Parts: sequence; structure tokens; C-alpha cells
Amino acid sequence: MANNDQAEYAAVRDYLFGLKPSGPKFGLDRMKPFAAALGNLERKVPVIHVAGTNGKGSVSAMLDAILRLAGWRTGLYTSPHLVNLGERVQVARRPLTAEEIIAYTRELRPVAGKVAAANPDDRPSFFEFMTAMAFLEFTRKRCDIAVLETGLGGRLDATNIVTPELTVITSIGLDHCELLGETIEKIAAEKAGIIKLGRHVVLGRVPPAADRVIREVAKTRDAPLTSVTDVYGSDLSRYPATNLEGDHQRWNAATATLAARTLLARWKITDSGISRALRQVDWPGRWQRVRVGGRLVILDAAHNPEAAQVLDTSLKQLVAETGRAPVVITGILGAARARPLVEAICRHAGEVHLTVPNQPRACTHDELEALVPAAFGGRKVRTTVEELFSFRDSCSAGGPDDVIVVTGSIYLLGEVMARLASAPLRS
Repeated sequence: MANNDQAEYAAVRDYLFGLKPSGPKFGLDRMKPFAAALGNLERKVPVIHVAGTNGKGSVSAMLDAILRLAGWRTGLYTSPHLVNLGERVQVARRPLTAEEIIAYTRELRPVAGKVAAANPDDRPSFFEFMTAMAFLEFTRKRCDIAVLETGLGGRLDATNIVTPELTVITSIGLDHCELLGETIEKIAAEKAGIIKLGRHVVLGRVPPAADRVIREVAKTRDAPLTSVTDVYGSDLSRYPATNLEGDHQRWNAATATLAARTLLARWKITDSGISRALRQVDWPGRWQRVRVGGRLVILDAAHNPEAAQVLDTSLKQLVAETGRAPVVITGILGAARARPLVEAICRHAGEVHLTVPNQPRACTHDELEALVPAAFGGRKVRTTVEELFSFRDSCSAGGPDDVIVVTGSIYLLGEVMARLASAPLRS
């Protein structure tokens, strides 16, 4: 990319990220007129709508893989991105390029201005702008079907202007409580807000209280519901296999399998195709194993209490596999999220490196260190991503025989992956 184009992309990126302080305005009052001004493109491409506290990205990637293997041209909308902004909007798993983001922003910016003309508070937020960009891309690239992941919650999420072919709710846990509610039941009701009249619902592994709420919402909307636990029970050996590691990914694979099976007739999906696709899913940053300077480094996003339970199991299995305590690098957004994650890490790590992701809500070194249990006998280090990964194929943490685990905020993983890849135009 030429220097002029790089400068323009930097300006566009700054403009888009600059929309964040005004939103999200939790609700659809801004998204509806913005979508209408674009001709309601969300109605042009069939959609699978996916919500959940955890697992919605993995399930979305699995569904995308299943549909592509069946021969369909797919759109995929997820958030947040790891390294480059274009990862959020993909067609046939090809992310938007910097040039395409520039072009779409040029096109959408005056439309957003017209929507906001009467009331500046109606100017679309960053997420709403990206959602509109996704609808444009999926329509222009003639996608057969798109998998759309909610950004936050469900009922009032900007993506909830769609009437989907199918609704999927992957999991329910306590996260974003300040917006979604302080109880499992309230959060479940918000996630269930994406259920539409008469449209099939596939429900992943959720607590009993959430299960009751979601089933009741589905019943009131005459939406048939299929549940992973009803079909597969509690015996993990009965669950579908996937190349993504961890017991939780088998729960996600079961959710994706049931979702795909509801589409069998129209979308020419086969059980054998589902199985093959689940064994070749590409979804970075989920217990992803890479080699850095000859050492094993595991990249795993874990950002809330439900994910902390999964991380605890994964670290325990890693210790059993390698015979030694790993070196863990972590950085987390928000003290409420950090406490269970730090506790899980310290149960298994021999050494913990504390970092502060480049995000306003990131825990400081002081906050993270205060959460390290007094009983932790390992080494704890305050450091930065730049210090740890100062060269493309190196990590300064631990010794030559140590396994490194990078976990916590997805923003931390993005910073690490960007340095490992030395990728241009990082966002």
C-alpha cells in the first residue's frame, strides 16, 4: 500500500474508532434509520443470528465452515477483531482489506451524517457503522447466507434488526452485568431478545435458570427450540469432535451441529459434511498453539467468570500433558472479570507476567497484582507486551523449556499476535 493510502487508512481508522465515545447507545433507535437509509440491506441476505456470553465466535466460525464446505458463499460478522479491523467483516473467510474499509467509509459517512442531521445523538456508533458495513459487503459480494454475531446482549444489539433463518444462543454467564442485568435470568432474557416469531432456536449449554427463561421466550414467540443438553445429555463422549481444543469447544461443536441440522433441507448440508467442517475450523486465539523461537506458545482469549472456569480446566490439562507448570502472560479488562481469571491462572502457573492491554478499561499492574492470591508461590512480573515480544520470533518470558500461555483479554492477544506477525496496518 502506498504512503498516501496508508495515511488515508489511518485517518479512516481514527474516524471509525472516534465514533466509540458516543456509543453504544443501547438500543435500535439509531440503527433502524441508518439501515433504512441504506435500503434495509439486512433483508437481502439470509442470516443466522448468534448470541451468547461465551462461544458465539467459535460457533459462528463453525457454522461458516459448515456452510462453505456445503458450497455456499458465506458472510461472517464477528467482534472484536484480533489484529486488523477487516477481520470483523469477512466473505468466504476473506477479511475486508484496508482499501475496502476506506471505500465503504467514504460511502457510509455522508449517510450517517444525514441520519444525524436532525439530532446529533443519532449519529451511528462505531459498532453500528461496522454493522452497516457488513450488510453492504454481504450484499455487494452476493453472499448466499451470513452468520451474524451480536456485539453485546441481544435484545437491543444493533444486529437485532434482522429476521434470521435461525437463532442460536450459545451460553449464558455473568458478564456486562452493568448493562444486561445482575442475574443469570436477566442476562438470559436480554440474549433471548434475538428470538423472532416462528424462527427456530438452537440453545447451547446454559445454566438451568437461563434455560427456563429462554424456553419461555421461545414459547411465547412460537419459536421451535432444540437444546444441546436435550439431544446430547451430559456425556461428553457423545458430543461432536472438532479441531478446536477443549471440552467447551465440543459443546460449541454440538451447538453448531444442531444449528446446521435445522438447515439441512434448504441448504443441502449433510451430517458427513458437518463432521468434516468441524475438524477444519479456523478460529485464532482459542487455545491456539503456535511456535515462537522453537517454544510452544498457547494463545487463548478468556475474559469473564464463565471463561475462567474453562481456563482452569485447560491449564490443569496442560500441566498433566507437559508435566510442568506453564509460564502465563495475562492482561484483563475490568477487576470483576480479572479476579476469577487471576485465581485460575495462579492455581496452575509457575510464573505470571502481568501486562496492561492498550484499552481504557484495562486493569493496571497494581490492580492485577492485588488479585494474585497470597498463597501463590511462583514468580510474578510486571511487564509489557513490547518487552515480552521485542522481536518477531521471540518471547522473553520463562526459560527455553517452558510452555507459554497468553490469556485474558482478546485485546491482549491481538497485541501479541500483531507483534509476532509484524503485520502492517494494525488496528
